[in-house]
Amino acid sequence: MAVPYRNERAWEEQRAALGAPGSLWGAAADLAEPDSARRFMDDAAARLGGLDGVAALAGGYAGSGTLEAAPASEWDDMLRVNLQTVYATCRAALPHLLKQGGSVVTVSSKLAEAGAPRAAAYAAAKAGVVSLTRSLAAENRDRGVRFNCVVPSIIDTPANRAAMPKADKASWTPPDAIARVVLFLLSSDAAAVTGSAIAVDG
Repeated sequence: MAVPYRNERAWEEQRAALGAPGSLWGAAADLAEPDSARRFMDDAAARLGGLDGVAALAGGYAGSGTLEAAPASEWDDMLRVNLQTVYATCRAALPHLLKQGGSVVTVSSKLAEAGAPRAAAYAAAKAGVVSLTRSLAAENRDRGVRFNCVVPSIIDTPANRAAMPKADKASWTPPDAIARVVLFLLSSDAAAVTGSAIAVDG
């Protein structure tokens, strides 16, 4: 398995925590930059003997105010981290996936359809992820590469708990529940599934 990272120390800690350092390879990469994403995918394919599955998980949230009150940079930041990363990842991975077939799973958000106050940039970027995923599924349907999207609501992470300490967390989705759906979509068990946006929101 190959993992891109931005923070080497955090990556080493995570790899050690997983208890299988020999089965994981990681490299620094900025997945919003097409050249960086391509280098990572090329290196990963060389080390792994090819690619047959890609989980495009990079993303982030910012919602500092209404559209007119939020800084203009927030719009660019949300598109970059949530949509540009998916575009660059898929573009870099496709030449390898087309050689042997495979699957790509992207991550959107329930806000892509529902929207939310103070989150226009984030919601628009995540809606773009769904549209891009479905377009790539149609484009590659007869080329042996599947594209699907998981659509979670709020994910129960330490960062979200810190950001929303008073929120009702009963309906939040555990990361491992989302991971199991991602693994299913990447596997051959989901060979008949492509172009889907699957809610994983409890």
